[in-house]
Amino acid sequence: MTIITKDISVHLTTLTLTNQRALYWKAEATLVVSDLHIGKTAHFRKAGIAIPSAVLDTDLKRLQALIDRFNVRTVLVVGDLFHAENNTDIDQFQTFIQKNASITFELIKGNHDRLKDSFYEALGISVFKTHKDVNGIRFVHDEQHCEPTVFCVSGHTHPGVTIKGRGKVFIKLPCFEVSEQRLILPAFSEFTGLNTKRTVDASVCYGFTEKSLFEL
Repeated sequence: MTIITKDISVHLTTLTLTNQRALYWKAEATLVVSDLHIGKTAHFRKAGIAIPSAVLDTDLKRLQALIDRFNVRTVLVVGDLFHAENNTDIDQFQTFIQKNASITFELIKGNHDRLKDSFYEALGISVFKTHKDVNGIRFVHDEQHCEPTVFCVSGHTHPGVTIKGRGKVFIKLPCFEVSEQRLILPAFSEFTGLNTKRTVDASVCYGFTEKSLFEL
């Protein structure tokens, strides 16, 4: 796995975008991710749909590689850490947390995070109901908890871009969407859809592949 980075300046600080669906904030030693949807694959299998468990394995290997690459004290998930009910995928994530016992895991609850706060706390995850403010930047799951005068980092919409290839071929890629007052993270899990409609017309998108990261 190749980790490609791109530094951008936001609110008098530097944020590092990566082609592995995560944002790193060096000044706070924080890795920020969104929309892991852990439990989604097990949820589908329970319903009789053959989704391989390797999907979660791949996501967690990528998360571990990012933790190993950067100086990470905190992993901040801006919503939809879990997809639905408690299932075997969550057991696997609990093992992952235990393996990284020196790191603080934090969650801003998203619309899919429906379990009781006591459940997250038992896993060692600190929970924020709507948002977390850190040095003038607000972290939320969706835009309803942003404010016009505060730079906001969110997830929820699974942003993507469409790139025209040769002939009539179009390729959809995940992206970071950045505007004057907002940065929207791509969904961390690869088992998600893409929304190619920009939230703000004047936003800049940073699309990426396994071996590249580029401005569009």
